[in-house]
Amino acid sequence: MDSRFPLRGLLRSRGNDNSINMLIEVLKSKIGHATITQAELKYEGSITIDSDILKAVGMIPGEKVHVLNENTGNRLETYVIAGEPASGVICLNGPAARHGYVGDRLIILSYGLLEVAEARRLQPKIVYLDPKNKIKKI
Repeated sequence: MDSRFPLRGLLRSRGNDNSINMLIEVLKSKIGHATITQAELKYEGSITIDSDILKAVGMIPGEKVHVLNENTGNRLETYVIAGEPASGVICLNGPAARHGYVGDRLIILSYGLLEVAEARRLQPKIVYLDPKNKIKKI
């Protein structure tokens, strides 16, 4: 790879219309109205999410997510840890614990890099949770 053009790896060959097929970042998964059940400051960092919820939206442990706090307006970026299935756990860990309180409502988003044509066809997986973090609507 030519070090003068570090983003060249994100570009694909030219299409039939001579356009460059770029990768764009688009919404892949969304967990709406999650309720914080725990905040563990003495931890390295991340967000622990009930593994049943992760499965429903197609998120995996280690995946980068944006966490939006509906109560405070805070927004942070961290990674996912799988929690016990059927536990309803939504736990802010480490420094992320400073971005919300137990009972606050969150929106958790993950994104993927796709070519524009693929992005147009993508149907994000979205779930909404009830106050006990049980899946209310897919």
